[in-house]
Amino acid sequence: MSGPNPEQPKQPLVLGIESSCDETGVGIVRGTTLLTNTVSSSMDEHVRFGGVIPEIASRAHLDAFVPTLQESLHEAGVTLDDIDAIAVTSGPGLAGALMVGVCAAKALAVATGKPLYAINHLVAHVGVGLLDSGAPSERASDAVAAAGLGAGKLPENLGALLVSGGHTEILRIRSITDDVELLGSTIDDAAGEAYDKVARILGLGYPGGPAIDKLARQGNPKSIRFPRGLTQPKYMGTAEEKGPHRYDWSFSGLKTAVARCVEQFEARGEEVPVADIAAAFQEAVVDVISSKAVLACKEHGITDVLLGGGVAANSRLRELTGQRCTSAGIKLHVPPLDLCTDNGAMVAALGAQLIMAGIAPSGVSFAPDSSMPVTTVSVPA
Repeated sequence: MSGPNPEQPKQPLVLGIESSCDETGVGIVRGTTLLTNTVSSSMDEHVRFGGVIPEIASRAHLDAFVPTLQESLHEAGVTLDDIDAIAVTSGPGLAGALMVGVCAAKALAVATGKPLYAINHLVAHVGVGLLDSGAPSERASDAVAAAGLGAGKLPENLGALLVSGGHTEILRIRSITDDVELLGSTIDDAAGEAYDKVARILGLGYPGGPAIDKLARQGNPKSIRFPRGLTQPKYMGTAEEKGPHRYDWSFSGLKTAVARCVEQFEARGEEVPVADIAAAFQEAVVDVISSKAVLACKEHGITDVLLGGGVAANSRLRELTGQRCTSAGIKLHVPPLDLCTDNGAMVAALGAQLIMAGIAPSGVSFAPDSSMPVTTVSVPA
């Protein structure tokens, strides 16, 4: 990693650019204060395909970037000349979509002479917890703590559970600027991806997460016992001799089990109990996510955990994770839902942390990395 740069503003005004998937996000923060978070989503253009089409997402970013940037600057009441630095998602994400945001950020950096930071999308989901947005968190229960992680400073023993359409990970955060450890992740489908595929099987459309969450409230989650992937002893092991996938998840087998279940009802000429299947599927997902995440936290001394990513909007995930964290003496933090999904504010927030830590900018010679490891917080010059 590049050496520190001591000549940095104490409360830097940072412009963040996010384009890793189907949201074009531009956010502006001053230190840990959120000034604006502007997002343009191309989700409606992907609905008829049942998922995000990379080429469509890339073209949508091209169309949306300049208007989104202009709106963000207007809402924050600043100009590009006022900005101290620019931060952009360099990975992971869709290669073409990342390229649009990175090229836009480089063009702005060259045109304005502002330093540019290429940052990790996943770590940015954690950085957003430091922001003071002035808005209360939407909570599923009293088990979920308030939105922020406290006065612009992360707790000492912090973890992050990131659940989205592209990622399902549990992280250990020793330092948000240079020390992030991956404890566990999905080995196939991400949780959000599984929701979309199961929703398609059940005829619920895209995006699947909100549709299943809503319908599951009408169903019986105990009506069908769907598998919990990677929970057998050979994968889990023990606290002393950990198995190869103790903190990992797998959702592809669950998706297949739902498909076979639907086929069996149809083969018998019976009406498919869509609400019950949705509820049972959702319970299988949130059960294994929350249990493994809490286990990883307990065994690594993590006392605070941030829940982020688009699937953090799922009411049952927040509820059950909150209950289990409370039972284990762990404090669960959930940022406001508009900051859980992909956005530019989280990118700006991490950029500001890098600047305040004296980390040197990335320059403009880097390339986007669609498979950037979470241990790479920012790209060195």
